[in-house]
Amino acid sequence: MSPKRRRLAFFGSPAWAAPVLEALADKHELALVVTQPDKPKGRGLKTTPSPVARVAEQMGLVLAKPRRLRKDPQIADWLHGLDLDAAVVAAYGQIIPEELLQIPRYGFLNIHPSLLPKYRGAAPVNWAIINGERETGVSIMRLDAGMDTGPVFVQERVLIGADENAAELSERLRNLGIEMLQNVLYRLEDWEPRPQAGEPSYARLLKKEDGRIRWNEPARNVYDRHRGVQPWPGSWFEHAGRRVKVLEMRLAAAEGAPGEVLAVGPEGVRVAAREGAVELAIVQPEGKRPMPAADWARGRGLAVHERLG
Repeated sequence: MSPKRRRLAFFGSPAWAAPVLEALADKHELALVVTQPDKPKGRGLKTTPSPVARVAEQMGLVLAKPRRLRKDPQIADWLHGLDLDAAVVAAYGQIIPEELLQIPRYGFLNIHPSLLPKYRGAAPVNWAIINGERETGVSIMRLDAGMDTGPVFVQERVLIGADENAAELSERLRNLGIEMLQNVLYRLEDWEPRPQAGEPSYARLLKKEDGRIRWNEPARNVYDRHRGVQPWPGSWFEHAGRRVKVLEMRLAAAEGAPGEVLAVGPEGVRVAAREGAVELAIVQPEGKRPMPAADWARGRGLAVHERLG
């Protein structure tokens, strides 16, 4: 028997969500796509549609861009008139009002890249890496009125690569989540989600300050934070009152005072943490292009034993 084709609405916005939309459109009927409004971007602040909006437009799908979902009665009217089996949410960027959650026959389904109830919230992949987790996973859940508190259909555990950054892991979890979501959609009639079990934790949105390198932490923590804050805000430190972004970093075997420059050479700039050290390979000084860290250090006259802020 062929898999059942569902009638769906899709709520999503960033590039991470676009492949989810494409996969659903390949197997199901997309009656409506809802995404964030166009936003000014770039130096010219040109108004630009979200990545999901661009994909939906290319596919000729019905598209809505409400500024405030809670204050847009048209969305509720649309959903009521579409006879939806379900709605799927993938990084939409707004909270779904409770009155909308009951409209589709089987509710709103969400791909959440964590092992709920661990790392509820906006940045689960980032904080799992920053906190040094060695495994995470994907949960397919049904939304309720809380913040990622709804019942879970299925979870899959995933080991985190020792050098894997948040952008790479997010993509891997999303691709696994697409497969899991399709399986749930095919079995909605006989698959009842279960309440979350365990102690919850929360993954707040990242701030620029979260990218600051903490030299007084062990080198492994410094490296995990570097991996976890990719691609934004990125890891950075200050030198001579100016911010320097670190684009490539690796662990190194050395000891010294936290923040102390231990060596400048072809491999990069070796800097001590509280335990161990890291090698800065590629950096981007404020207002400059990316460059080898050794070139930056020589250009700034950076000396061994100097301390980075």
